[in-house]
Amino acid sequence: MKYEKVIEGKFIERPNRFIAAVEVEGIMTFAHVKNTGRCRELLVPGAKIYLEDFIGRMGERKHRYSLIGVEKNTSRGTLMVNMDSQAPNKVIKASLENGELDLPGMSDLTLVKPESAVGKSRLDFYVEDDRGSKAFIEVKGVTLENNGEAMFPDAPTERGIRHLEELSETVRCGYLAFVIFVIQMDGIKCFRPNDAGHRAFGDALRRAEKNGVIPLAYQCVCTPDSMKIKNKIKIIL
Repeated sequence: MKYEKVIEGKFIERPNRFIAAVEVEGIMTFAHVKNTGRCRELLVPGAKIYLEDFIGRMGERKHRYSLIGVEKNTSRGTLMVNMDSQAPNKVIKASLENGELDLPGMSDLTLVKPESAVGKSRLDFYVEDDRGSKAFIEVKGVTLENNGEAMFPDAPTERGIRHLEELSETVRCGYLAFVIFVIQMDGIKCFRPNDAGHRAFGDALRRAEKNGVIPLAYQCVCTPDSMKIKNKIKIIL
């Protein structure tokens, strides 16, 4: 997945979930934030950020820029973190269509359908393979990292719990079910639920796994203007 035009900037502050005050070429302006999560450990004053520039293709946009990435300084070096909450679904869709993901219990996919209604939720994908197996997939983007471990969520998410419960119900109805955590950075050694931030989600994930939902975690190669699935990483529940 690639962005059309990306420029560097500096983060100043975040007045609300949807916009950020940023500095571009020495001028303060505002940018749309493509992630409504807290991202407090990423969006710190002075952080180097990356913005998609929509000049010449504004349409009905209010702001010229969208904040899509940030550099996070760690004891292990600088991490390039993609912050676009739409990016995980895009890379998973491409990977499913290209046969690049290993979905346990499934062979070559013959159908990849985004956005399927299940109960009170809309799960991200419904897929079928050439042997007649059918599955539902929910995708979660992950930007929270600590000492090489990726974690989700970065803020309490009742919606995330509901998705896990809906996935468990699909298993009871005879489908396969997967929750895929897309780590929007590289250099990660494992994934675990963020029990300190939202224990209820971690408990729901462990229940879902016992009910037959298969959790998967993939880290990505991220550059300022692209993100691509790299490899599966270990999950610690």
